[in-house]
Amino acid sequence: MTPDLVIRGGSVIDGTGSKAFKADVSVIDDRIVEIGKVEDKGKREIDAEGKVVTPGFVDIHTHLDAQLAWDPIASSSCWHGVTSVVLGNCGVTFAPVAKGGSKVLAEMMESVEDIPAESILTGLSWNWSSYGEYLDEIETLPKGVNVGGMVGHCAVRLAAMGERSLEETPATSEDIATMVPMVQEALEAGALGFSTSRTFLHRVPDGRCVPGTFAAEDELMAFAEVMRKHKGTVFEAAPKLGGDDSRNEIKMYGNISRLAECSLTFGLTQVDIAPELHLQILDFVEEENALGADLHPQTTSKHIGVLFGLSARTPFDRADGWAELANLPLEEKMARISDPDLRKILIKSAEERLESMPLDWEKFYALPENPVRHDLKPEESVGAKAKSRGVSIPEQWIDEALEMNGKRLFIFPVLNQKMEEAAAMLKRPYVTLGLADAGAHSKQIMDASQPTFFLTYWVKERGMFSLEEGIRRMTSDTADLFGIKNRGRLSQGAFADINVIDFDSMNLQYPEIANDFPGGAGRFIQRANGYTATIVNGEVFMESGEHTGALNGKMLRN
Repeated sequence: MTPDLVIRGGSVIDGTGSKAFKADVSVIDDRIVEIGKVEDKGKREIDAEGKVVTPGFVDIHTHLDAQLAWDPIASSSCWHGVTSVVLGNCGVTFAPVAKGGSKVLAEMMESVEDIPAESILTGLSWNWSSYGEYLDEIETLPKGVNVGGMVGHCAVRLAAMGERSLEETPATSEDIATMVPMVQEALEAGALGFSTSRTFLHRVPDGRCVPGTFAAEDELMAFAEVMRKHKGTVFEAAPKLGGDDSRNEIKMYGNISRLAECSLTFGLTQVDIAPELHLQILDFVEEENALGADLHPQTTSKHIGVLFGLSARTPFDRADGWAELANLPLEEKMARISDPDLRKILIKSAEERLESMPLDWEKFYALPENPVRHDLKPEESVGAKAKSRGVSIPEQWIDEALEMNGKRLFIFPVLNQKMEEAAAMLKRPYVTLGLADAGAHSKQIMDASQPTFFLTYWVKERGMFSLEEGIRRMTSDTADLFGIKNRGRLSQGAFADINVIDFDSMNLQYPEIANDFPGGAGRFIQRANGYTATIVNGEVFMESGEHTGALNGKMLRN
């Protein structure tokens, strides 16, 4: 048969960690049919001479659950080589849903993941009640990427227990008996696994912790019993770590993994306020894995930082005079702040709030451009520059914020503040690259660009990982953890999810605000250079950073 697509002469990195080799890749329909010297001419050909050819990247930690309904290309992930995404992380999902429960779930997602509830309520059809029906709905949506999901504990508990799901008292045996069939239904319908949130950071709008935060071990073990019947599924958690909880938490995860005979993954980052905590957790993980568990902490390749700027939120929005600027067009904001008299008033009101602001200005940076960097030095902080110039913090911030025609952004790293520690974690074979949070915290962070940062910084610039190993960490490593078959590798018979990358020219573009959510809500987006083509199920989906119009993504079911 004539190949539909032939990618010629590239350096093939197959996703397993094996050394690159020069070859052609031939595709018929949605499958790779040949890797080697392809004699037949394809209906379409891509010249990959001087480029690398890799599997599409598999992003296991996203919150694109709502966004896919109005953004079928899954931006910003699509601009960074991602061809498969996993929804339903951190226990927060839109199914199962009891009658009239959509508003509660939408508001919970807004409170936990900073995705506007109004966008969720108007952007989704809500034509489902069970998780299986939700997956069926997602399957009908036009999608540029492949999509799988986990069923979330918050939604399960809320559907089963109503208002009581938020209480700190344990679920009764009757409650658990009501929840178990919901999880069973989701896994039978093809959910990739089960997720839960146990961190005190995740709260509903009235300040209470999300459902499941205080669940006792017997409740989680009941779900593990269900998962044991569905091989290849995964248990994911936003964990409760710190203090005396950590050892018991990891021991419980070990018990879940051993009972369910499943992999279990949870978020883990370095934080300056507890500099040894992540190392202690890794020790506990190794102890549990030695006893037969399969625990995989996941971390990011860079710091997780909150973004500020005139085009988004400013650090001084609650100071007198600043709130009035928030909803103005950028040009008008700049004009007002540049007015000498108003500038003095704004600086004074901001200075009066400084003592009550929980920000360390010595760790608050203007985000560089050309190139976009995250390896920021102490002398580059807003605090250090203000001290050097002999001006106040607000004055320094305003001066820098007006740069780049007002589009200058600032970053305040809050997790993985020491990026070397994040990379050291990723050197451990059982630690997984994740937590990119695509779709979440839409006006706070921009971490969906993680694949490009990882490849350009830790692989190309720092040489901490080989290119082959770097690709493996984002392809077969993540696909295998979530039981996603025939993806994450370039091999004969695998699905044709492929990236053609000009690695030498790869770099990050500057983040920016786009007001393209339903209702005009804003979010950060970030593009990249260097992705010649991204192919999903045999069709060219993205070409030089632009969508081709193809929407050939499929559902990923266990």
